[in-house]
Amino acid sequence: MADIKGRRIAVLATDGVEQIELTEPVAALRGAGAEVVVISLKPGTIQGMNHDRKADRIPVDRDLASVTPDAFDGLLLPGGVANPDALRIDRNAVAFVRHFVETGKPVAAICHGPWTLIEADGVRGRRMTSWPSLQTDLRNAGAEWVDEMVVRDDMLVTSRKPDDIPAFNRAMLNLFAHAESRHAA
Repeated sequence: MADIKGRRIAVLATDGVEQIELTEPVAALRGAGAEVVVISLKPGTIQGMNHDRKADRIPVDRDLASVTPDAFDGLLLPGGVANPDALRIDRNAVAFVRHFVETGKPVAAICHGPWTLIEADGVRGRRMTSWPSLQTDLRNAGAEWVDEMVVRDDMLVTSRKPDDIPAFNRAMLNLFAHAESRHAA
């Protein structure tokens, strides 16, 4: 297993997040020694989803207004339909994601998570995958979309769906383990 002790990983999510796409990668990150911070648009909890059914309320560690992207080594963008749809229209959320893109910090996104990357201009010229319904959006934004379980393109790892989570977690951990630690102390 990859060792990412001391790495600070931001997980940006809001209501409508596909629960397993947040909880399973977070468990893998914590199991590998990372400090994981779940960040949302508001404090408290966010509504997890199991496809189109409500799942658990998920605790938020910090609200977006109280953090700076410089404090993190990497970013995880889980999917769900409503989650990234809300994030991509929030100027502060897009700016947070854009920081990771512009500074070359590692980003891992699964399912519908890449929608927020499109708004942050983080997909142009990238080879990536997602939930199939995003392929036209990603191509129109300049990405090369492929139907593969996991795709790594430099500091970006993407995956398609919950069934791909074991492979996604391995690729995500490898990405975060081999990226330079760049967070401000």
